[in-house]
Amino acid sequence: TFNTVGHCFFLEDAVETGNQFVHNLGIMTKCHPTLPCEPTNLTLAHQSTKGQASEHILIPSDNTVSTFWITNPDNIYRDNVAAGSDQIGFWMAFPQHPTGAFAGTEISANTWPGRTKLREFSGNTAHSNFDGLMLDRGPGPDGKFGIAGPNLTAYADPTDTKSGLVVSVFDNFTGYKNRNGAIWGRGEYHLYTNLKLADNAIGFTHASGIPGIAPFTSRVVDSLFVGESDNIGNPTTPEELAYGRSLPNVAADFPIRGYEYYDFHHEVENTKFVNYVSNDLRDAGALSYLLFTSFGMSTDNSVKGLTFVNAQPVSFPPIQRRWASDYGRSAAYKSAAFRDLDGSVSGTPGAYIVIDNGIAADEEACQIKATWNAAICKGDIGRFSIAGNFSGFETGPITDPIILQRHGKRFEYVGETTIGSGAELRVETARDKLSLSLTEMDDGSSVILEFPGFKAATGGVEKASLAALREARETSWFRDGDTLWAKLVVDNAAGLTVSPGNNAPPGLSARALPVGAMIEVGKEGLGG
Repeated sequence: TFNTVGHCFFLEDAVETGNQFVHNLGIMTKCHPTLPCEPTNLTLAHQSTKGQASEHILIPSDNTVSTFWITNPDNIYRDNVAAGSDQIGFWMAFPQHPTGAFAGTEISANTWPGRTKLREFSGNTAHSNFDGLMLDRGPGPDGKFGIAGPNLTAYADPTDTKSGLVVSVFDNFTGYKNRNGAIWGRGEYHLYTNLKLADNAIGFTHASGIPGIAPFTSRVVDSLFVGESDNIGNPTTPEELAYGRSLPNVAADFPIRGYEYYDFHHEVENTKFVNYVSNDLRDAGALSYLLFTSFGMSTDNSVKGLTFVNAQPVSFPPIQRRWASDYGRSAAYKSAAFRDLDGSVSGTPGAYIVIDNGIAADEEACQIKATWNAAICKGDIGRFSIAGNFSGFETGPITDPIILQRHGKRFEYVGETTIGSGAELRVETARDKLSLSLTEMDDGSSVILEFPGFKAATGGVEKASLAALREARETSWFRDGDTLWAKLVVDNAAGLTVSPGNNAPPGLSARALPVGAMIEVGKEGLGG
């Protein structure tokens, strides 16, 4: 196919199964014959969904057009090429139930595309699109979709979520010269093997669907990421001509990244990164984070068996609002972290790579890597959370901010921070009550907190002295005048509960991940 309008190779209502799309080539898929696209994308310039209501399209998603529109995973896509789509190469847009003519039928009620096993997706290539492979944004009954949504978490029996999870395998995918991302995924238990990604603005990003339900959200193995290949493309703009090659992003200084972390548990194994080098124009890094997300980070993220050729291993770029994918009151990117299981990134097996946010990285336990905007830290690192109105896309100052202080450094808490076992923090706020928790830490790990102006605590054992508190092996507290100290000690088997909207770590529903320790403190009595 060449120079077509609207979704090209098209599965319609999501009841279509058992079909085979083999060795097809789709070139220049357009939103309109003459008009520009009005896409719904997770970029600041295109976060509006107004294009879905345009009078110049047949269905709402046409303004975010794809060469392969896939509404049910129980089909075969093998050795296909999507080249030069205005927007998306392969779009797996799974509705909760089939739509269109099948909406409201018994067939629709018993069909769950987002829970169905992926039959085969192998050997496919997407190049010169905006996004290469999109696994997100399933349509509703009216055909409209949001910028995010639960996508693919497959079960042995799609009608029964107790039937056991099934791995979704994406093999031998090639994505190059995509202006945004080669791959954006959402869901749980996704395995990507033999990826070959090059010359994209972003190589790989994956969002969680149901945090904590699977052994991993995504795993990338035996793959190759190339920041800039020998293929210089066709430079045409003044910026590209000056740079000497075509650029994926309109802005020549956009920081290119190979693999970026987002939304909880992701693993990268036996993968090579080539030609991710910062220069005077723009930053670059093999491993990074979604810029600058409000939602989800995890210290359970891990890497092993990585190799780097002419590539900066890590880059956590300092914030620039214009690069933000979402930018709200919460700031999960400030807790970016992953574990280097074999030392292939840091040279220290078992070390954590954490963003240097002023609180997580302790100079005694960490090696600061200024060029990475990160630190290499030994010991147990987890997530420290304080309940409050931090999550979501809301912007503007936080009422009654919470200030964390450590070794003279002050940090405004905005919904997320990583922390190492043994850390001691001073917590300052005008709030009357605080609920605090630790997650993703080993049993026995602990943090000591000082609360000036606080007098009461629940959820811990009172100790007679600060010395006794320091020796405690269970979550405890001690009060001296108008100052209260608390020691959170992790016990993952304690079965701690979390109230929705109360103490769930930002971006998580209650009990999505186990809570290792928690305590509530107040400036007055906390009641029963």
